[in-house]
Amino acid sequence: MLVPYESLTQLPSETFDNLIKEYLISQVEDGSFSGDGEHCMDKATIQCKAALKQGILVVEYNEEEESIGIRRKEDVVYQEVDSD
Repeated sequence: MLVPYESLTQLPSETFDNLIKEYLISQVEDGSFSGDGEHCMDKATIQCKAALKQGILVVEYNEEEESIGIRRKEDVVYQEVDSD
């Protein structure tokens, strides 16, 4: 399930920032992000918020695993709903 951006803006700012930092750290680990230092992390956080607002990145809640994470929109696997 995708979490709408408007819902994210209603989270406490610390919670929203921590979600973004977790995403950015995962990008460092896989080599997609080479940020080093607090200034770089702050800049990346601002860019990530902008990408979320634009829909380039999305927040996905996995009900089965009860987990939440930021993903690139094209990496989200959409499940088709049967209309039986």
